[in-house]
Amino acid sequence: MKLLLTSLVQCLLLAGGQVLLKIALNAMGSFSWSWRFFLSQLTNWWWLACGLCFVGATVLWMYIIKNFPLSQAYPMISMSYVFGMLAAMLFFHEQIPLSHWLGVGLIMGGCVLIAQ
Repeated sequence: MKLLLTSLVQCLLLAGGQVLLKIALNAMGSFSWSWRFFLSQLTNWWWLACGLCFVGATVLWMYIIKNFPLSQAYPMISMSYVFGMLAAMLFFHEQIPLSHWLGVGLIMGGCVLIAQ
């Protein structure tokens, strides 16, 4: 149960980082290979929030693989796909077909079986 709860938090941070990455990319405007463009990105605070989520997810992942069998821990990452799909629906108003929801159910069922 500890693995499942820790993995949930790690996956939430990972999916949150992906959502913030998409927001940062949408806020950055047209891409350019100039110093001026890259300097302008220093005021895009979505990048900082994205990076903090990824750092938190990485530190938790390090804890997880140090303290749990990799064969149990690694499949738990798939929960981040579920959170990513929910975030796509909630934050970006994407339409999710029924087949994707069925896939989410299978992923969650597999995570529960592996965690036992």
